[in-house]
Amino acid sequence: MARRHFFTGSAFEERGGYSRGVRDGDMVFLSGCTGFDYVAGTISDDVVEQTHQVFRNINWALDELGASFADAVKVQVFVAEASYYEATIDVIGDYCRDVRPANTFVVAPLVDPRMKIEIEVTARVGGGNEA
Repeated sequence: MARRHFFTGSAFEERGGYSRGVRDGDMVFLSGCTGFDYVAGTISDDVVEQTHQVFRNINWALDELGASFADAVKVQVFVAEASYYEATIDVIGDYCRDVRPANTFVVAPLVDPRMKIEIEVTARVGGGNEA
């Protein structure tokens, strides 16, 4: 299978010369997905809503690359403030609990002050959940 790329149309992708997601064989690598709604061109000020939008963006990218979140093997979560951990961990758990990917949670400043959370995903297509 030839390498495939997915783009949201984000100005960040164009300026930085990167893909939101890349599928290479049965592996899918997603760049950090944030709470931007790329269709509406908006971002909520609420970290919980941003978290839900992040997962909508993740699922959109995975679907376009022939994968699903059930194929996720690793997620890396970045939050702009430590207090966002408590605000988001249960939401993240709701999306991850049935899949149980490896997870790293990092507190780090994000490139746009409106961003409160960013999540990157690695998936193996067809891996599914083997609990």
